[in-house]
Amino acid sequence: MEKLLIQDKKRELNLKNLGASNQHIVKIKSIKYITQDVLKIVTEKPPAYEFIPGQATNVSINKYGWKKEKRPFTFTSLPHNEYLNFIIKTYPSHNGVTNELLRLGKDDELILHDVFGAIAYKGEGVFIAGGAGVTPFISIIKYLQLLNKIGNNKLILANKTKDDILFAKEFEKLLGGNFINILSEEKTDEYAFGQITEEFLEPFINSSVKNIYLCGPPPMMESVEMQLTNLNIKKVTIIKEEF
Repeated sequence: MEKLLIQDKKRELNLKNLGASNQHIVKIKSIKYITQDVLKIVTEKPPAYEFIPGQATNVSINKYGWKKEKRPFTFTSLPHNEYLNFIIKTYPSHNGVTNELLRLGKDDELILHDVFGAIAYKGEGVFIAGGAGVTPFISIIKYLQLLNKIGNNKLILANKTKDDILFAKEFEKLLGGNFINILSEEKTDEYAFGQITEEFLEPFINSSVKNIYLCGPPPMMESVEMQLTNLNIKKVTIIKEEF
């Protein structure tokens, strides 16, 4: 484990020297649905390719007419893995990149561009995500489990329905009662119903929390940030990334 931590320090230093012009063409090893509208794509990993758990890369499709159409996708694999994983929400009704991904298969190619991301683990805290905004936290929490440092980290996840919850079984196994869900369009016996509110957050968050990790659609993030302010959480505590 100590070796992994040393490797990550080196990885962080290397990333500071990466230029946005770096491009890597990788083949798809597998592609499949994990929910009705979410794909899991596994690709080759370029030699010496570096990222930190929580980071993302801009991706385009190596096909005529699509090479310059870049979209940000988060790594859901771990830095030491010999492959790359992406979990991607698709929008079949939109004539865009995610819709084009639905036409791809094994051995088709993607282009990886610059690595970026504001979310990096800074210590124990509360992760709050909306929908596919949970993807940066998948790699982080998997990495903490690898280091045996899950601790008392909590994950609060908002979705429309139970079927929309990504990585649900894995999060339940890793976090137990610290995996908290709320659904806005489906009532169940397992999870809370409605939107994230101050009253919903209050049992899980207080002024002693040192780190809040926030990722989701901009309206959701703005609302949660306001609620956190009302709960006396300082802005410097919030580490965020718009999804």
